[in-house]
Amino acid sequence: MRVLAVTAVAAEADSVAAGLADARAGDAGVRVDVLVGGVGPAAAAAAAAAALTRAETADSPPYELVVAAGIGGGFAPRAPLGSLVVADEIVAADLGAEAPESAEGWLPVEELGFGRSVHRPPPALSARVAKALDAVHAPVLTVSTVTGTAVRAEQLRRRHPRAAAEAMEGFGVAEAAAVAGRRALGRPAPGGRAPDRPEPGGRAPGLPAPAPLPVLEIRAVSNAVGPRDRAAWRIGDALAALQRGFRLLVPALTEEANPTPHA
Repeated sequence: MRVLAVTAVAAEADSVAAGLADARAGDAGVRVDVLVGGVGPAAAAAAAAAALTRAETADSPPYELVVAAGIGGGFAPRAPLGSLVVADEIVAADLGAEAPESAEGWLPVEELGFGRSVHRPPPALSARVAKALDAVHAPVLTVSTVTGTAVRAEQLRRRHPRAAAEAMEGFGVAEAAAVAGRRALGRPAPGGRAPDRPEPGGRAPGLPAPAPLPVLEIRAVSNAVGPRDRAAWRIGDALAALQRGFRLLVPALTEEANPTPHA
């Protein structure tokens, strides 16, 4: 299995790589390319999209999974400092419009008719990974501005009552994975034949619909979502948790790639 893991900064990438080395990922048949994509959803989306495009044109196995990974803020008490969160939803929490007429004072982009604000990782895969990592399995919010006040934290809790964490890149990585999956619709059929006119829904006649490129988000909690208090941050603990999480991830992905047959 070939995996693309995208972090925001080098310290996160180092922890991911250390966890993979601890687990001897290559010996387990799991190849993970770790990419430092930059901070924020736009930088992460651009970097992930470029890496996925290069893989499509290279003479190498395609990616089978994309993982957004790093540290982030946790919503107490659901995700305490040092814990891990695996997203069951990747939510663009501030993609929408302020709307005083609405009950929440805000409308998500779906209600404006301009796209989506949620990506849902494969439920069985994300649940299995969360169990393997002993992680909270709940939504992770993507924000462009990190929360630094109690007022903002309460707004997010009201809008997303199940959320366990916030970070800045997950939705961008998920968008890149989704676009890469859709691009497969236009690839030539086996043997090099160009696809005929697409059927309704975009699929070329006679070609099987491509499997979507799955995405996961894994976050280690370094601080509580709320008033900005740098003295209370535990970045070292979170990076250690991230390393541990990727050490535990490898066996789960090995099982995903080589499921045990049932009698």
